[in-house]
Amino acid sequence: MNFRVVVRQDAKEPTNMYRFLESTAAQYMTTSVKSVTRSCTMTELESLFAQYDFDAWPVVEGGKLIGIVTKFDFLRLFAFTTGQLMPSYDVLMKRTVGDVMTEGIVHIETTTPLTRVLQMMVNNRIRSFPVLDAGGKLLGMISRGDVMRALKQATGGK
Repeated sequence: MNFRVVVRQDAKEPTNMYRFLESTAAQYMTTSVKSVTRSCTMTELESLFAQYDFDAWPVVEGGKLIGIVTKFDFLRLFAFTTGQLMPSYDVLMKRTVGDVMTEGIVHIETTTPLTRVLQMMVNNRIRSFPVLDAGGKLLGMISRGDVMRALKQATGGK
C-alpha cells in the first residue's frame, strides 16, 4: 500500500496546539485567591459578588477547602415553589454561606493537564475549579477565562 502526503500550497503555518496539550493548571491558575467562611451572610456574599467579578467563592476554614458557593447557589435561595412559603428578603439575606454552599467539590491538582480541565468544564458545565494540594489546601482557582487565555497564548492568537 502506498501513501501520498499532500501539502496545501495555500496553508498558513499551523498553529502550535502542542503547547496547549503540554500545559497544566499550575501555569494558568489564579493564585491570589480570595475566599469566604461558612459564617459569611448572604448580604456579605452579595456585596462580594458585586465587588469582584467571580462566579464562585471557595469556602475555607482552618486552611482547608470545605466547600464552594456560586452565584447559582445564591440565586437558588430565592427560588419560589408552590410547596414552600417564601420568607422575606431580609430573612433570606441573613442566612449564611454554610446554608447554601456545595460541599461535594470537584477539584483539580496543579499537575492536571489543561486538556483535562477543559473536558471537565464542558462535561460538568462548571465555570471554575479549585486547585488543591494533596493535603486539601487551596492553592488557586482555574476558570474558563484562564483556559481561554492558555488557548490563545499557545496558538499565538492576538
